[in-house]
Amino acid sequence: MAELTTSVDGVTVAVLGGTGPQGRGLVRRWAAAGIATVIGSRDADRAAGVAAELAQVTGGDVRGLGNADAAAAGDVVVVAVPYEGHADLLRPLAATLAGKIVVDCVNPLGFDKRGGYPLVVPDGSAAQEAAALLPDSVVVAAFHHVSAVLLNDPEVSSVDTDVLVLGEGEHRDATDLVRALADVIPGVRGVYAGRLRNAHQVEALTANLIAINRRYRAHAGLRVTDV
Repeated sequence: MAELTTSVDGVTVAVLGGTGPQGRGLVRRWAAAGIATVIGSRDADRAAGVAAELAQVTGGDVRGLGNADAAAAGDVVVVAVPYEGHADLLRPLAATLAGKIVVDCVNPLGFDKRGGYPLVVPDGSAAQEAAALLPDSVVVAAFHHVSAVLLNDPEVSSVDTDVLVLGEGEHRDATDLVRALADVIPGVRGVYAGRLRNAHQVEALTANLIAINRRYRAHAGLRVTDV
């Protein structure tokens, strides 16, 4: 794959839902890489507490704010909340997120005694739902398959996975920036994987990875060959 030259210097990344396992893990890795990060949460005090903890262990620039303030503070805003709260979170933030890159990593999944399964989303996918709710933002889909367990484990120095990055062709600068944010995490590589209309199968594939992880007691990721 061609070398990516997009710089993440000076970029502040806010993670809405940053106190959850995936959000916290992404913040940990980005802060350790020297990227300014903001943890967003419904509970600003909880966000501040987690931010202080991660700033101490990474030596990075980590702040904690309520979700709305975090959305305002980020140049790139990552959405890492359970699907049931996805629309309710984004709808009132449309004006705040206007003009920003919004990275949606939400997996619409249900669970029953047979395991995980993809939910039907009226807009096609969580990422497309985000794009409909945020018409003045640039929505990119990414980070669906990165193990929160590995991201949060201080003993794991390199996370062995690729990140599939999806976005519209006219916003290639945005998908390149998100690829670069993947690349700064040791062991991770961002791979452009098409337009948002293809996000459904990427989100749904998470159910297959959950099944793999349960069967093999693993923290499986994905690797794309020949690129």
